[in-house]
Amino acid sequence: MQFPIWHWAILLLLIGVPVFFAVRSAIKPSRNPVDPVGFGGWLMLLAIGQALSPLRTLAEMGASREGYSQLMLVPNGPMVVYGEIALLLAFLVLQLVVAVAMLRRSPWFKQLFVAQWLAIPVIFILDAALVSTVFGVPVGQVVTGNAIATSTASFVLAGLWVAYVYRSVRVRNTFTRIRASTEVANAS
Repeated sequence: MQFPIWHWAILLLLIGVPVFFAVRSAIKPSRNPVDPVGFGGWLMLLAIGQALSPLRTLAEMGASREGYSQLMLVPNGPMVVYGEIALLLAFLVLQLVVAVAMLRRSPWFKQLFVAQWLAIPVIFILDAALVSTVFGVPVGQVVTGNAIATSTASFVLAGLWVAYVYRSVRVRNTFTRIRASTEVANAS
């Protein structure tokens, strides 16, 4: 399957812009060399993962395309398809908001990151409830062991990153109002 050049340009933009800002941020020297600040170390890895997470959601939607087309032929199938797409789009918007907050070094980043983490099981449960309710089948027939394992693994791994976000000195120094206001004052 061959992609047109504009697909590659969009992909470069989606990956290149966040990486550019993260690298540019990491280059800035700290006012106090003892305190780590900016996108570096483990925070750089988190930033790359956060920047790529919307692409993962889009890939998940693309991988479900064939299943969606089959569901559209089943009675009440379109309701399930549109419901799942709405849930995934809502999650995609949340991922983008978290990524923008991260790149802007917003003090809201920590809370938004936790909201994104908590959205993982919420979306899984809402999706299972939607399919079960619309088709009138028990949840046990809708949810597979593989789906539970994937969702649980995502939740646990993201939970480790949440713990890092709340314990890291680098994160605390990077996402504060005081740091941002002093950088603006010193830039003048």
